[in-house]
Amino acid sequence: MEPRGWRVSFRERLNLSWQERYGRGRFWRETLYAYIYLLPALVILGTFTFYPFFKAFWISAHRYYPDLLHPSYVGWDNYLTVFKDELFWRSLWHTVAYVLGSVIPQLTLGLFIALLLNSRIRAKSFFRTAYFLPYVTPSIAASMVFLWLYDRDYGLLNYILNKLFHVNFIDWLNNPSFALPAVIILGIWKYTGFNVVIYLAGLQGIDRTYYEAAEVDGANAWARFRYITLPLLSPTTFFLFIISIIGAFKVFNEIYVLWPGATGGPLNAAMTIMIYFYHKAFGEYHLGEGAAVANILFVIIFVITLIQMRLSRRWVFYQ
Repeated sequence: MEPRGWRVSFRERLNLSWQERYGRGRFWRETLYAYIYLLPALVILGTFTFYPFFKAFWISAHRYYPDLLHPSYVGWDNYLTVFKDELFWRSLWHTVAYVLGSVIPQLTLGLFIALLLNSRIRAKSFFRTAYFLPYVTPSIAASMVFLWLYDRDYGLLNYILNKLFHVNFIDWLNNPSFALPAVIILGIWKYTGFNVVIYLAGLQGIDRTYYEAAEVDGANAWARFRYITLPLLSPTTFFLFIISIIGAFKVFNEIYVLWPGATGGPLNAAMTIMIYFYHKAFGEYHLGEGAAVANILFVIIFVITLIQMRLSRRWVFYQ
């Protein structure tokens, strides 16, 4: 007698084929429904994200000046022109200096303030709101306030420095040596509050049993911070590090308001790569070179993010 597995009746094969057909039809029908529900989001994403992204690469391969309506194909010439421009490299260096000068203090101050707010202090809700207010304040409004604070003769910052430390009045906005530090101070003031809130959420997510076990073993406050808080906050630090660097590379509004017309400050001392892009694309009407600068910035941010994600395997720890 042959095993049943070797022979299947016609009726069983017919039922099996119907089941397979029904299963395939149900699968494709559910897939179609899923794409119908996703269609509005895909249309918005394609219109406002993917299309501008690929359009920027197309624009960077054409020359629009002097005829904006009939651009000519130039290939990589716009990129070569940008790389030969000394002002581009100066703006890139200023951007890197701004990133290093603002991101690291933002993370450090954010963690320090979050540790204070996570302890048992009074009016904790008030201080959380106060530190977060600069972040939700529009950058244009904040820059307008700092425009007055940085005033040489009537600015509050010079008044405080003169009264407390007897420092002579500093011409923050017209002295090339203080132009970029003025933007860095503004960036630290505005974005530290965001780091405080995210770090505070990370601290509250750490299980208290780790600290209790460390106290039983005789660990002091510094040891608990070094071996428990910092490692368990490493995912939060990694997230803030990436977000802060991307945002710092794209700084624009603050500089544009402090020095109207996208001049980049005195002697271009505060010209970042975004100001350089604006100057090329909308100041000189070289749209192709401006798109090339934007694409170069995208590549820089993309590479830095990949490097960070690669290195994060060594220092990011998850609970």
